Amino acid sequence: MKLLVIGGAGYIGSHVVQELLRAGHEVTVFDNFSSGLRRNLFPQADFIYGTILIPADIAAAFARGFDAFVHLAAFKAAGESMTAPEKYSVNNITGTLNIMNAAVTYGCRYMVFSSSAAVFGTPEYLPIDEAHPTHPDNYYGFTKREIERFMEWYDTLKGMRFASLRYFNAAGYDVTGVVCGLEQNPANLLPRIMEVAVGMRDSIHVFGTDYDTRDGTCIRDYVHVTDLAVAHVAALEYIVSHDASLTVNLGSENGISVKELIDAAHRITGTAIPSVDDERRPGDPACLYATSAYARKILGWEPRHSDVDTLVRSTWDVYRKARESCVVS
Repeated sequence: MKLLVIGGAGYIGSHVVQELLRAGHEVTVFDNFSSGLRRNLFPQADFIYGTILIPADIAAAFARGFDAFVHLAAFKAAGESMTAPEKYSVNNITGTLNIMNAAVTYGCRYMVFSSSAAVFGTPEYLPIDEAHPTHPDNYYGFTKREIERFMEWYDTLKGMRFASLRYFNAAGYDVTGVVCGLEQNPANLLPRIMEVAVGMRDSIHVFGTDYDTRDGTCIRDYVHVTDLAVAHVAALEYIVSHDASLTVNLGSENGISVKELIDAAHRITGTAIPSVDDERRPGDPACLYATSAYARKILGWEPRHSDVDTLVRSTWDVYRKARESCVVS
């Protein structure tokens, strides 16, 4: 298939492009490098520079004719979304509507959307499945849920089939070492731990050590980015072959604690990872993780690289090489 990957130079996007190319698809990346990197582009894929906030840019891209598209161009920092909701409204909601309207205009009927398990909010039960109520706790999660609603309407009114993939924390790097561009201004725990390991920061803060968990620290759902990329490919092939939309969770089903991640990083990097015990953050639940049972059933998908050692080792490989080549200072 001829595919447009919007946000394909980003951390997750570049891994998705890699798997789409491996599956034999013809790929074009659309990106403005607001968070993506030129070094994440593949020579086998075409590239269009543009922004989803300029309708003419995205319309010109779809005018080239595509069978389907993958949308990974949303802002994703939950904390920032609570202080700058207007930024998330414009980029995530208006930007997505620009994309969908251009797709409809040029007859592109299949959409894979990088959604989030943030649509669920505080869990009422664990692991979170697709039937769990959606009550987002932050504005980022709200924008993702609203986009899902828009997709549902466009499915009904315009015949646009979609796959909405809900997951928490993408982590790790391409285990083959091809994709190695560091995230810009990462907000997640594992890259911040790696920044300690390479000397970019002095320590990592642990927010809460008295939770009712196996070691007192929060447990979160980490899925290896390659596993997520494989799921994007499988979901695309499903909605095209079945001409039907799909909403599915992608989860580790167990979760990893903050302390377990820090301990693994210390063991694998051979570097001290100083941590500072801090107060709990308001609204932080003890445990968050999703089930992938439906994904296994409908897509034949399961996380193959999402164990803690692979997550940490593949990330360390990239940060270590960046340090050695003076990319990190």
